Amino acid sequence: MTRQAIIRRIIVMAIIIFVCFILQNTVFTAFSIAGISPNLLIVITASVGFMRGHKEGMIVGFFCGILMDIFFGNVLGFYAIIYVLIGFMNGFMTSIFFKDDIKLPLVFIGTSDVVLNIITYFFLFLFRNRTDFIFYFLHIIVPELLYTILVSLVLYFVLLKSNSKLEDLEKRSAAKFV
Repeated sequence: MTRQAIIRRIIVMAIIIFVCFILQNTVFTAFSIAGISPNLLIVITASVGFMRGHKEGMIVGFFCGILMDIFFGNVLGFYAIIYVLIGFMNGFMTSIFFKDDIKLPLVFIGTSDVVLNIITYFFLFLFRNRTDFIFYFLHIIVPELLYTILVSLVLYFVLLKSNSKLEDLEKRSAAKFV
């Protein structure tokens, strides 16, 4: 991959992360259902992980997580570590990723959202003696999961389209050098 293609990919991913972060914390907060809004950053992290592999999934996960830490976290690095792990784990799915199939990405995005929320519950609530996991599961995890999957139906195709465009541009620029 050429230097120009790398810079182009970095700029596009930075814009996508920034726009989704802004949308998640403004527009979707205004349209929250029972105080729950979708997690667009987990959609980006999981999608990039299984579209592009471990390395890019971890990088995107780090930046998504560090944004969450800076603006909403109590400890710098908590969400960054979780998002990096989610990007890494979704990177294992690159070999079974098919562009035409939406079911598998939705399963991975949903699983990633549940894992994020369970880890968050474990470290931020259970250690503070808030032990009502069933309440947290039914009132936070499940509604966020459903809302995130619903929004993923649109956002996933935007990410897929941008990834395809970037790959086409990379192939064309590589063909010029051959």
